[in-house]
Amino acid sequence: MSLSQEEIIRLSAQVIDLLDAHKEKGWDEAWKGEITPWDGGAQQPALKHLLESSGIDFPRSGTALVPGCGRGYDAITIASILGLKTLGIDIAPTAVKAANDYLKSSGAEVDVTFRVGDFFAQDTPVDLVHDYTFFSALPPSRRPEWGRQMAKLVKPGGFLIVLIYPILPYTEVGPPFYVRPEHYDEALGDGWEKLLDIAPEVTLKSHVGKERLIVRRKL
Repeated sequence: MSLSQEEIIRLSAQVIDLLDAHKEKGWDEAWKGEITPWDGGAQQPALKHLLESSGIDFPRSGTALVPGCGRGYDAITIASILGLKTLGIDIAPTAVKAANDYLKSSGAEVDVTFRVGDFFAQDTPVDLVHDYTFFSALPPSRRPEWGRQMAKLVKPGGFLIVLIYPILPYTEVGPPFYVRPEHYDEALGDGWEKLLDIAPEVTLKSHVGKERLIVRRKL
């Protein structure tokens, strides 16, 4: 699904209205109404290319976590390429059902589990975390908490992959909230080594000029 900036803004406004009306349950209402501008309709090419071609020594055994997993494309990609036991969580039950349906229809034979869950309640350390649009969906006031939780969840030597999207002009409202790469730096603080920081060359047409890919290793 390729969306223009205008379409993203229009659909995001509908999501904001749902969250205003239903609080956190608004995410599930958005999925029920198929108001999901963050859903690209397929795996993120930037993530696939990173895992296959970056030369970074990602783990080939262990566990991975994808918060705000949506339809589960990225969790399946990670499990397929790296062979990690991957957990995708989302607070929207309809998203989790969509992820399980997609996994079944894909025929992928991978070690992936999708379940309803709160990222901030997770307490099991993992070898890799991937964040695509989860950070940008959080109110900025929760970003320090996101950073502290990532520090708890990623094992020493483990990896944090963030695909920052959408990088759009400033706005006071969200989601998606205004985001820039330095906002992740501020939330994470010390204790990480930045291994990669690029504008992906292999990406969705609708993402060109609106995303950045950053990989960190936990010290």
